[in-house]
Amino acid sequence: MAGNWITGPSNQTTDFGSVFTHQVLPVLYVLIGGVGLALNSLAAWIFFRVPSDSGMVVYLKNMVVADLLMLFTFPWRVASELGLGGWQIRVAVCRYSAVLFYSSMYVGIILMGLISLERYVKVVRHSSSCTHPLQRVGFTRVLALLTWSLLLLSVLPNVMLTSKPADEESSRHCVQLKTPLGQQWHKVSSYFGVALFWATVLVLAFCYSSIAHHFYKSYRRVRQDDSGVYSKSNCSIFSLLAVFFICFVPYHICRVTYTQSQLPGSGFSWHSRYMLFQAKEVTLFLSALNVCLDPVIYFLMCTKFRESLLKKLPRGRGGPKRCSLTTEQTVSNM
Repeated sequence: MAGNWITGPSNQTTDFGSVFTHQVLPVLYVLIGGVGLALNSLAAWIFFRVPSDSGMVVYLKNMVVADLLMLFTFPWRVASELGLGGWQIRVAVCRYSAVLFYSSMYVGIILMGLISLERYVKVVRHSSSCTHPLQRVGFTRVLALLTWSLLLLSVLPNVMLTSKPADEESSRHCVQLKTPLGQQWHKVSSYFGVALFWATVLVLAFCYSSIAHHFYKSYRRVRQDDSGVYSKSNCSIFSLLAVFFICFVPYHICRVTYTQSQLPGSGFSWHSRYMLFQAKEVTLFLSALNVCLDPVIYFLMCTKFRESLLKKLPRGRGGPKRCSLTTEQTVSNM
């Protein structure tokens, strides 16, 4: 996230930042941070008062935790960009805050893939919560725990190996704080994250194309009676896909090239590295935007969340329902 300084064409330390990255982006992060904190605090307040009696609820609760952890990194980024706290803040961002940001992002990405698998099993395979492992609460808890553990093990060395003595000059570029092994691990972990992302893309493409095909066949059979139900199902299907592709695809298109440009002896021109940095900052902001868009997924995909939220409103009526019940209810709650 930090580290926007590198040696320029005249061998002087040159700021890769711009008016956009130093002045506009901090304001945007403050705005989405405020909105995201309000929405995710409300989501946590609702979710953690309802039982985890379905795989969907387990995954969504973990998404709330990932979003809250990501929100925790925003003040550090804003302070770094605005020059608050001196170069020590930049070092803290490089060693800790950025690592937490990326960990939270990839946990959210993997959880979206697991949600799509759970929906595929429920809708297309007509599996109940008692027959398929992906529908069992205990098994989904294990998968969520493994997801957090996998990301922790892959990113923890990025903290430990960003251990070179820091000063004002070296703090301007995160790679300069990494040991030679740390630079190699940074490269490997970046590729690992990109591989996880594109694997999740394939999972989502398979699951939701299968679900959409299933809905289309079902709609043709009962379209005269249930057009409203299938209209709602389309909204909930495409809510997750829209958030995923808006927030995460642009960043992962440019991440590998940007990571290569960071490393010593990469051969990239100064201008190319400048443009890649600007592209990375814009697309990384889109990734951060998911803290505001994920609550839309909770509202559209989970009836229990939606009913609990509406019940808190002045005119809310009715008690909470399960996220996954019969096949017809699953269609309307996708």
